[in-house]
Formats: sequence, structure tokens, C-alpha cells
Amino acid sequence: MESLGSLPYYVVGGYLVLLLGLGMAGWRRSGTGEEDYYLAGRSQGWVVSSLTIMATFFSSFALLGAPGMVYRDGVVFALFSLNVPLSGAAVYFFGAKIRRIGAARGYVTPGDMISDYYGDSVLLRLLVAFIGVLYTVPYVVMQIQAGGILSQQLFPGENSYEIGAVALAAITMLYIMIGGMRSVAWTDVVQGALLMGGMLVGGIAVVAVVGGPTAFFAKVAELPTKSLSVPGTTGYWTAGMLLTVCLIGSIGSLVQPAQWMRFYAAKSTRTLKRSALIFAVILTACYMFGVILVGLGGQVLYPIVDGAGNYSHSSSGALLPNPAVGDTPAAFNDIMLVVLKNHLPLLLGGLGAFLASLIMVAIMAAAMSTADSNLHSMSAVLTRDIYDRFLRPQATDRERTWVGRAIIFGATVLSLILVIIANRSESNPLAMIAILGLFAIAFSSQLLPVTFDMLYVRKGTREGAVAGMVTGLAIVFFISPFMPELGDGLAGMRQAMLGMIDKGAWGVVGNVVVFVVVSAFTKPLPSKDVAAFGKIADGE
Repeated sequence: MESLGSLPYYVVGGYLVLLLGLGMAGWRRSGTGEEDYYLAGRSQGWVVSSLTIMATFFSSFALLGAPGMVYRDGVVFALFSLNVPLSGAAVYFFGAKIRRIGAARGYVTPGDMISDYYGDSVLLRLLVAFIGVLYTVPYVVMQIQAGGILSQQLFPGENSYEIGAVALAAITMLYIMIGGMRSVAWTDVVQGALLMGGMLVGGIAVVAVVGGPTAFFAKVAELPTKSLSVPGTTGYWTAGMLLTVCLIGSIGSLVQPAQWMRFYAAKSTRTLKRSALIFAVILTACYMFGVILVGLGGQVLYPIVDGAGNYSHSSSGALLPNPAVGDTPAAFNDIMLVVLKNHLPLLLGGLGAFLASLIMVAIMAAAMSTADSNLHSMSAVLTRDIYDRFLRPQATDRERTWVGRAIIFGATVLSLILVIIANRSESNPLAMIAILGLFAIAFSSQLLPVTFDMLYVRKGTREGAVAGMVTGLAIVFFISPFMPELGDGLAGMRQAMLGMIDKGAWGVVGNVVVFVVVSAFTKPLPSKDVAAFGKIADGE
């Protein structure tokens, strides 16, 4: 903090005031209807669509979690950048069809489309809503954690982590509740620009700190062999694991409720396709020239140690960050903050302090832009798919909007409590942001089989969709880190599965197999309804 002076207070304060101002502006422009609150009247142009999709996609994972994983595991995790162009392709091919059908039939949530296509089933709608919640809660927890980490680095003190977490959660919650999708989208424009700028400036800064491009790559070449090869420092990132994480991480994160609703909100299919191309090009560049350089530069500047304090991987033991970064596995997430705070002011003086403060605000922007989108989508899912359908079908638009605001408040408080409890725990099961993000995506990926079937294949049945989702969720729960031990045999099986491919991929494989088999032996959907749906999806 001493190296940055009082500048972070002004930069962070000004940024938060700007967000609240955008929230108020969104409120003044908003109508009273549910569609306006959740989809901004389906009127978003390509600039807003591009930036809100990017800001929702790249969260604190981008500026804390991913650099932390490259810092810990080495070059191998840098290959995760392959997921970005794949995600852009998912927006182009999936998102455009979803937007076209949503506009034609007035859908607001993923459950609206899936239930309408397969036949309005209580169980199916509840499953889709449940998957949305399972994705959203871990992702919101990640973002609130980022507020705590940032506060701890900027303003060290006994309770700084919890104060930062509370502040980020409260302000994010406030502007969503005020202005709905318009506020979320407008703030995402600012946050998306900050996020991309922060990633690129962070990468350039680390290269400059090490001594320029030539010195940087020479130093990286001297890193231990494990840091420069597959399966990486920890041995976790085998070829199979890396391939399935890239595939599931890219497409699975684009069929979660917040992104699905952004497809609905686009002004036109052409707008969304243009947004997809911008997304794929710009974010890939930001990842390669930002995240990767920060993580590798972190290993150069702050070599990691094992549990015994030995340099890097020279002996066995649990890997930990350099003591100058932190003394717990969770501190791998701090590498960008530590490098910027400790080196930029010395390198560039006042300009360095300003850039460091700006990048730290970009980290806050990354966290808030994803937290707001996911809280907003959870509100829509629980209000429209649960409250409206099963509790009070006669509720007015105004009543449902206020119920949605209450859900945002409740979900924020729940996530904040989980963050504080985990931080006070000795083991902190939520420590690594990247691991938590991949865990959330494993759940949202269970919507992939039905999405692909609806948009392209159109051979599945309602019973197959339900059975496939239940199977996929059961598999993900079985191999999740939060599942209690079930005996030596099952524990060994689970461990073997975890070492082969991504847990989300296991779920999708089981989901697809059951979906196909059950659909083959159950009554097909009415051909007339399927044909009508297909004509809209294909733009005929």
C-alpha cells in the first residue's frame, strides 16, 4: 500500500460512484415489465452485446484465477486460452439460433425454451432451474472472493478481506436491483473495457518488470522443466484433462443462464454474430498477451516452493507460492496483485502507481461484471421458472420484478456468508478461484446435450432429456471435491476418474449416453411441433 500511496482510494472510489450512476441511469430508462427488467427490451446493439458477453465470460477467473493457475502449473495452463475462440464459435452457432427462437416465442430464461420444446414438464423446468443455481452460486462466490483478495492487498488490515467482500457484494447487488438488465449491461460496457485493458497492461507491465521481451523469454526458458511442459508442475494437466477442460469450459460456460439471456437480449441475429467474432478475436489476444505473461512472469519473479520451503519442484511436498506472495495455496490467486503493487511504482513512479491502481480496478470490474450477470440471471430463473409457474401464476409483472429483487438480495447474502465462512476455515475449500470456476461450469455443461439436440439434431424426447440431466448431475456430484468418502472402492474409482478427464466432461458423457438410449425407447415429440421449432431456429 505504501508504494501506491492514496491513489487506489480515489481510483476505486471514483469507479464505484460511476457504477452507481449507471445503475440509476438504467433505472430511469427502464420500463415496468418483466421483459424489460430481465432483457432490456431485447434491444442491445453489437457494442453492448459484445462487451456484456465478454465481461460475463471473463470474471475474476481472468485476472486472478487464471494467472494464479499459470503461476502454479506453468505453461501447460496457458493452453487453456484455446477455449476462447471455441467460446466465440459457440456464441456464433448456438447463440444466434437461441436468440432467433427466443425473440419469436418470447422466451426469457433457458427453462422457457427447453420446457416449451420438450413439452411443459414440471420436473424438466425444475432441473433446468436447479442447474442454473448450481452454476451461479459458485460463480458469485468467486467474484465476492475477488473483492476480499483485492481489499487485502490494497488495504492490509485485520478484517480487510471481509470488508472488501462485503463492499463488492453490496454495491453489485444495489445497482442490479435498481436498474435490472440495462444497468447490468451498461456497467458491463465499462467493466469489459477495463477488463480487457487491465489484462493487456498487466501483461506488458510484467514483461517490463522482468527487463523487456528478450530478458523475459530468456528468464522463462530457465524455469524448471515441469513448468514448461505437459502435464505441468502439479502433474494434473494431462493431454486428456486439458482437452476436455478447454472443450467443456468454452461451450459449457456459454449455455449457462446469464449468457443464454444475453443471446435473447441482442437486437438481432446479425448483431449477435458480429459480437461473437469480436469476442473470439479480442479476448484471445487479451488472454495470450495478458494472463499467460503475468503467470509466467510470476514464476520468474517469485519462484514457487514446496511444503518444506524448497525452491519450486526440487523435492516432494505440497506446492505453495513464494513466501513474498503468500503462505497458503489460495495465495496463488494474488500473483498479479503482488507483481503490480511491488514493482510498477518502482519502475514508472507516479504513472506506475496509477496503472497498478487501474489494473486493480479492472480486477474489481471483472468480478462485478460476472457477479451482476449471474445474480440477475438467477433472479430471472427462480422468479419466472419457480415463483411464476408454481407458486403464484397470477402474479403481476411488478410483483415478479420485486420478487426477483428479493432473490438477488438473498443470493448475495448467501454467497457472502459462504465466502466469509470459507475464509475463516483452516482448509478453505473454496480457495482456488480457477478450480471453483471449472466446478461451476461442470454443472452448466449438463445443458449442452439438450441444447445441441434442440438446435440441430431434434431427435430427443422429454423423458430422455430428464434422465440425461439427472445422470450428468449425479456424476458431477459423485466426483466433486465436496462429496464425502463412500468407501475405499468408490473413493478409488472417483480418484481414477478425476485423473483422466474433466469432471464436467464425465457428466456430459453420461448425460449423452442416457439421453440417447432413453429417447430411443420413449415416445417422440410431435413432428409438427418439432418442424415448427426447427424452421424458426434455422431462419426459414
